[in-house]
Amino acid sequence: MVVVNSMFNIVLVEPEIPQNTGNIARTCAATGSKLHIVKPMGFEIDDKKLKRAGLDYWHLLGVRYYENLDDFFEKNKGNRYFFATTKGLNKYSDVEYKDGDYILFGKETKGLPEALLHDNKENCIRIPMIDEARSLNLSNSVAIVVYEALRQTDFFDLKTEGALTQFEW
Repeated sequence: MVVVNSMFNIVLVEPEIPQNTGNIARTCAATGSKLHIVKPMGFEIDDKKLKRAGLDYWHLLGVRYYENLDDFFEKNKGNRYFFATTKGLNKYSDVEYKDGDYILFGKETKGLPEALLHDNKENCIRIPMIDEARSLNLSNSVAIVVYEALRQTDFFDLKTEGALTQFEW
C-alpha cells in the first residue's frame, strides 16, 4: 500500500450507502487522507458498488475500522476533532485545520448523534446552504471540507501542477 504522509483523518460514522463510501475512499486516497469507518455499516465492505466507486485507488488508501463510537474515541485519544453537521454553529471555512485533525461525518439519513454534537458544539462545522435544503450528499460534503483543509495547508505533499500529453505549457 502506498499512502502519502497523511495530514487529515476522515471519519465516517455508520455509513449506509456504498457508493458514497467508495467515492469518499477515492477522495481520501487521492488526497493522502486516512479513512476511519465506525460500524455498523449499511453494506458489506466487499460490496461491488463500493469497489466500483473507489475504482483502482484502493491500494492508495489507509483505512481503519471501529466497532462503535466508543471504540473510535478510545483508540484515538488526545486528538482534535471536528464534527460536520447541518446543525453546526461554525462555517467549515472558518476553522483553522491542522496536521492530524479528525473530521467526523454522520450517516446519510441521520447525521451524527445530537448528544455528541451538543457536547462538542464549539467544534461543529457546517457547509452553508439555502434554508430549504436539508443537506448535501455525504461524499460531496467530505470533498468540500477536505479540500478546504488542504487549501489552508497549501496542499501539503500533493502534486499541484499537471502536464499536457501532446503539448508543453
